[in-house]
Amino acid sequence: MGSREERHRLNHDLVPLAALISRELRNEKMEKPTIRYGCAAQSKKGEDYFLMRTDCQRVQGNPSSSFSVFAIFDGHNGTAAAVFSKDHLLNHVLSAIPRGLGRDEWLHALPRALVAGFVKTDKEFQRKGQTSGTTATFVIVDGWTVTVASVGDSRCILETQGGAVSELTVDHRLEENAEERERVTASGGEVGRLSICGGTEIGPLRCWPGGLCLSRSIGDMDVGEFIVPIPYVKQVKLSTGGGRLIIASDGIWDAVSSDMAAKSCRGLPAELAARQVVKEALRTRGLKDDTTCIVVDIIPPDNTVQPATPPKKYNKLQSLFFRRKSPKSAAKQSKKLSAVGIVEELFEEGSAMLAERLGSEDSNGASMSGLFICAVCQVDIAATEGISVHAGSIFSTSSKPWQGPFLCADCCDKKDAMEGKRPSGVKVT
Repeated sequence: MGSREERHRLNHDLVPLAALISRELRNEKMEKPTIRYGCAAQSKKGEDYFLMRTDCQRVQGNPSSSFSVFAIFDGHNGTAAAVFSKDHLLNHVLSAIPRGLGRDEWLHALPRALVAGFVKTDKEFQRKGQTSGTTATFVIVDGWTVTVASVGDSRCILETQGGAVSELTVDHRLEENAEERERVTASGGEVGRLSICGGTEIGPLRCWPGGLCLSRSIGDMDVGEFIVPIPYVKQVKLSTGGGRLIIASDGIWDAVSSDMAAKSCRGLPAELAARQVVKEALRTRGLKDDTTCIVVDIIPPDNTVQPATPPKKYNKLQSLFFRRKSPKSAAKQSKKLSAVGIVEELFEEGSAMLAERLGSEDSNGASMSGLFICAVCQVDIAATEGISVHAGSIFSTSSKPWQGPFLCADCCDKKDAMEGKRPSGVKVT
């Protein structure tokens, strides 16, 4: 009969392929951009790993539903967490998206699925009992829509045709992020600098136990589960002018700023651009850390070369760079947005609370089999076993404890640990 998880997947695949393909073709209202990409790296510790795939499909067997995935995993305390995330994170994200969705619905479900996928990857890796950890900057490009999820201090930036540069990630370094410091200490961690003889404090702020400089990562079971794997997620829609993404580990960003990285490779094709960013970082700082860079060009169908030089002045464009999507005015502004190169912000959320990130469900999370589905690990759970993600939450006063989505007991236990409601971390001998 197969496992409950296998039956769950089968139940969600009961949409005829012809119907899905027809729906996809109706949704393709404009021609897709061309994706060009390149990667370059210099190794110091051998703990950086990357993923580049352009052959993914929302509907298997339908090339018109294709999307691309690019990711960088910067490991620490070993390579195990980075390798595991590289191998499993994409599948965990996709398994959290309901089957049979059209493109717009799929994109709408993606931010929540990214949260579930990151948490599931962390949970499964910690079961291995290994103490390494990794940052993760995970980018999905579907047509003109770019969705980025990140934990740690790797970074993704976007440069539009006009030369405006914006960061699509937030650095989770304790030294620089006061909000994350408050969250970690409220959840039971201690934040301070390394003390040497005489009590002198040196170096960046770290979380104790463990001494990690980051407040979010995948793995790091010896530090404590208040170092969470819940990603910051941002989703934007580019104009038909396209743009360039630069995704890189902190070996790059410790040496150059976002503007410097974009300027150093402007006008170069993606492969040469990635090499140039790495070269610029090494010229500025030397090889003090692993340096990995992926450049992705999202190019309009009628263009073959990325624009080389931006206008000298673009302060007004920068101030208008992100516009939140307004349902009433979206149709009227679509031509204007495309004409001036403004990027629409479709979604942005960085909360570390699962109750906020997984939202609520009108369907109460019930599957076609009559069972409930854990919103994180996607296993079937009986109605009497499911625990609402809002249960006991002081952060979701408008939600009811019997309202979905639901978690299995194991995932609820992890949620409580991340929020400091029970002792976190695993003793490693």
